[in-house]
Amino acid sequence: MVARYVVSPRGGRRTYPDITSALTAAAGRGRAALIEIAPGHYEEALTVRGDVQLAASGGPGSVVVSRPRGAVLDAFGAVRVHGLVLTGRDADVVGCHAGTLTLDHSEIRAHNGVCVHARPHTSVTLRDSVVLYGRTLFAGSEGLVERCRFTDAADNAVAVIEGARVAVRDSRIEGSRIHGVRVSDARAQVTGCELTGTGKAALMADTRAELTVAGCAVDAVHAEAVMFIEQSRGSVDGTRVTDAEHGIGVASGADPVVRGCVFTACRDTGINVQTSGRGRFEDCEVVEAGNVAVFSTKGGAPEVHGCRISRGNVGIAVTEAARGTFTRIGIEDLTGTALRVYDASRAVFAQVRAERCPTGLETQGNGGTTAEVTDAAFHDIDMAAVAALGQSRVTLKDVAAQGGLLGFGAGEEAQLIVHDCGVTGPSAGGAIGFGKARLVARNLTVTGSEAFGLCGKDSAYLDVAHSEFVDCAAAGASFDDDCGGRLVDCAVGGTRGVAVQDNGRVDLVSLRTSLPVVQQTAKPAAPPPTIINHFHGPVFHAAVHGAHFAWNNTDVSQQTHEGGSRT
Repeated sequence: MVARYVVSPRGGRRTYPDITSALTAAAGRGRAALIEIAPGHYEEALTVRGDVQLAASGGPGSVVVSRPRGAVLDAFGAVRVHGLVLTGRDADVVGCHAGTLTLDHSEIRAHNGVCVHARPHTSVTLRDSVVLYGRTLFAGSEGLVERCRFTDAADNAVAVIEGARVAVRDSRIEGSRIHGVRVSDARAQVTGCELTGTGKAALMADTRAELTVAGCAVDAVHAEAVMFIEQSRGSVDGTRVTDAEHGIGVASGADPVVRGCVFTACRDTGINVQTSGRGRFEDCEVVEAGNVAVFSTKGGAPEVHGCRISRGNVGIAVTEAARGTFTRIGIEDLTGTALRVYDASRAVFAQVRAERCPTGLETQGNGGTTAEVTDAAFHDIDMAAVAALGQSRVTLKDVAAQGGLLGFGAGEEAQLIVHDCGVTGPSAGGAIGFGKARLVARNLTVTGSEAFGLCGKDSAYLDVAHSEFVDCAAAGASFDDDCGGRLVDCAVGGTRGVAVQDNGRVDLVSLRTSLPVVQQTAKPAAPPPTIINHFHGPVFHAAVHGAHFAWNNTDVSQQTHEGGSRT
């Protein structure tokens, strides 16, 4: 049998004037107790021991228990609180020191303190409750939070630390100054929750934590929506993020699995992996990212599969010695580059389709900068489908480019290797090597170029075999300057232009064509420039007009007329 106690400041038969006296009476009998509290404001510090339930007889919110300073309720045993408002300052308002504590339909307010503190080896449940201003702390304990609201926490709304295990379900967290939920060296499941307005990452996992997130919505946060760092693990499923600085961040050895998430209007990046972070991202969507949709940098190494990217700036960027594997990627309607690999990074792309972007793939960096692209299509690219610069190395296999200015290009000292690829309808050309670049192509087909099919310039080297150039307006292949190489077992078809513009430095082996081969006329050597030496002034190597000179002046004044500037 449960013993019943009634608390009423107005008095009455068999009532207690305050909650503390009722608790004392219950403790003396040593039985399970139900303490029903009449509406009112009680300024008390409650210590509850044993099997005790505290209930507001007038319904949730009708009983307020508070103190100017210090703890309001300390629980030891199996304690249940129903419908109370507990308010404190500069302390743990509610503390579970031993056993279990359940708060339902209650409100806890902490001014400069902790709302609820679940200490090691205890278990705390919050259900259908409101937590204001302070954080809820689970340290080495078990916890369950259901259908609660956490508002304006001064730091973290919910902290799960020191090996604690907590589930947070169907709750709303808003306005936390730091994190909405922080998990550190502990485990937490966050399901069906809404998080908004946090000062830092809405959901944070650090120090080898395990964080599982499912079916949540995060919006209007000042940093990351979800962040995994310091070798943390876990998963994020079916979560929607809107208006975060970064949709999800992974760093310092963390390795989560992220599936079926949507990141919309992130101010910087949608997916951000860095500093040895890893992670597997499956069937996610990034829309309107302010800077980069998927960003791997500073040693990051994500795996991204089935990602859809649209209406942003840059699609995928791999920079600063990072890595990445990207398969089944759809990219469309960007204002910048679809794929970017820079600065000693390595990326592998497969089954990529990019449409309506200024540039398809661009690479730049030293010889450690590499990109491999297999089974890809670039449609309606404004400039180049593929542009390799610096000393970067790019390999293309079964890649198709349609429309745009240029199909494939390699410049400076880059290397571009092309296998079984095709370019259709470029306005300038199919493939080009310039500078000191090296272009190797096997089974390359260029159709309908408005200029050239293949072009070599400067000191580039082109090794092209078993390839075909059809209906190119100017030339099937054009070799200028000191470009060298060979054209082996190739064909030039159509009725426009010439087959080859030959500079005499490229071996033409087994060329099949009905169009003429034109030998380039050597350009006459330019006359040496006239050099004027003035040993107290400038040296000129060409004609100079409209110049002003000053010698031995410490101040120089330049005036520009007709709306110009004065400096």
